[in-house]
Amino acid sequence: MEPESAVTTCYRHPKVESYVRCTRCERFICPDCMREAAVGHQCPECVREGARSVRRPRTVVGGRVSTVPVVTYVLIALNVLAYLGELIRPALVDRFQMLGAALTGPDGGLYVWDAAHPDGYHPTGVVDGEWYRLLTGAFLHLPATEGTFGILHIVMNMVSLWNLGRLVEYRLGRVRYLALYLLSALGGSVLVLLIAPAAATVGASGAVFGVGAAYYVLARRLGDDMNTVNRFMAGLVLWLVISAAFTSWQGHLGGLLTGGAISLAYVYAPRGPRQALIQAAACASMLVLLAAVAFAKVSELTGGGVAQ
Repeated sequence: MEPESAVTTCYRHPKVESYVRCTRCERFICPDCMREAAVGHQCPECVREGARSVRRPRTVVGGRVSTVPVVTYVLIALNVLAYLGELIRPALVDRFQMLGAALTGPDGGLYVWDAAHPDGYHPTGVVDGEWYRLLTGAFLHLPATEGTFGILHIVMNMVSLWNLGRLVEYRLGRVRYLALYLLSALGGSVLVLLIAPAAATVGASGAVFGVGAAYYVLARRLGDDMNTVNRFMAGLVLWLVISAAFTSWQGHLGGLLTGGAISLAYVYAPRGPRQALIQAAACASMLVLLAAVAFAKVSELTGGGVAQ
């Protein structure tokens, strides 16, 4: 009498006969569970386990490598959506533009700031506790028919962000890039508050200048062709000087300096388990510094009383 032959089945599908083993765990797997491996086939669980054990590539500053510049796309979309909102409701510009200190008169118009303002006038801007203006102004732009540039204002900023942002985001990683962008925007607004608190400003230029500074710092760190990079920076600085006649140079310069400082902290933080912690501490320190400067300036403008 011949012995009865043993039938082997897939460990995931017990009713399916299988005679192929996973090369990693040696369990039987059916055709539906087979995953191509360097040698033979593996089961789905071993493939997932192998993927978890593979070290993900990191950027030079320790960020996760991402080939799709999602943050840049989102930032451009937010700026465009804000601009469309301005076209529908122009009052949004007055409500959310960067404005350090002004007075709103009985007629609803804006007047020059004076801490000892007469009755009927009330503070408007950051001095009145509207701290959000330090950031929201960076997502607004000049209306299509106003200012020196009109609609070109947002077009030029978004084209610059598209060209620079994709490269910088790839080299920094999404989280570090977003922190750099927002801190640069904030740095630009704080310098406006410090030097020209009565100026009403809008635009992503400060943040874009910060991204431009990061592009330069990263290029030097990675050994790029500095001839091209230096020409770019020369053009950026030249535009900063020329545009001072008709734009907020304070916002541009503030974004440039803030972005440069954060970028230096990113690229020169020692590699290792504490790299991310050091970089986060640098960003937090910059945020605290900008907040302290803003509070001090508002306190000066209001004669010692800071609006909450």
